[in-house]
Amino acid sequence: MKLVTTIIFLFLSASLFSQQDVHLKDGFAAEGYDVVAYYNDGAMEGNENYISDYQGVKYKFSSESNQAAFLKNPEMYIPAYGGYCAYAIADDGKKVGINPKTYKIIDGKLYLFYNSWGANTLKKWNKEGSAMMKEKADTNWKALLN
Repeated sequence: MKLVTTIIFLFLSASLFSQQDVHLKDGFAAEGYDVVAYYNDGAMEGNENYISDYQGVKYKFSSESNQAAFLKNPEMYIPAYGGYCAYAIADDGKKVGINPKTYKIIDGKLYLFYNSWGANTLKKWNKEGSAMMKEKADTNWKALLN
């Protein structure tokens, strides 16, 4: 019995520590949108038939080919700042949800933004300058992870 308890504890510990700090909605990163599609087709919802788990986080894809591309190089497609609103991370270091249709790809990386009730943070990000905002967000994100 003690061995079984130890194995279960180790399994649960490994699962908890392998999970990233990622914004999830209904259990999926990028609110169930296909993180590969952003690069070719734009914002597109994933399909229940194409789901993968990477480091304890579930991702949906719109096609088998997008799922395969992700599995070849997942780090390329994982959204910046855990998929939280990039502007909120830069502005005040807060983890804020996103609108998965509001995004920008900068230097090959996906950035997601809040956009609701007349507050489009992508417009604010662009107005304040992507380079400066990215630098602030990088600094704030590192502090949030520590």
